[in-house]
Amino acid sequence: MTFRRFEDLDIFRLAEEIADRLWKIVCTWKYFEKDTVGKQLVSAADSVGANIAEGAGRGTPKDNQRFVRIIRGSLNETKFWLRRANERELLNTSQIDKIKPLIDELAPRLNAYLKSIK
Repeated sequence: MTFRRFEDLDIFRLAEEIADRLWKIVCTWKYFEKDTVGKQLVSAADSVGANIAEGAGRGTPKDNQRFVRIIRGSLNETKFWLRRANERELLNTSQIDKIKPLIDELAPRLNAYLKSIK
């Protein structure tokens, strides 16, 4: 397996884009919404990129594979909190339309990355 810096991985850059977009949205919310749904949403999204970085630095393919499985869980958690934010009318259609395609793109890319490090 060839070593690649995590910063060079497309999945990492995509995870950062998702997390940064969500951060900017949540920062506009009122205190209660930020303190409840917002913190959970941002934390879950940030966890995706953080775990890509941590897994890539573990040194063994097996460790990295374990982190990718954790990442898939964090991505699902992000989807859950997006659903809650949408249902509670904290997101508008335009915001959802900008975030959802990125998440839909990241999920299969994570699976492909997992296969590539086996």
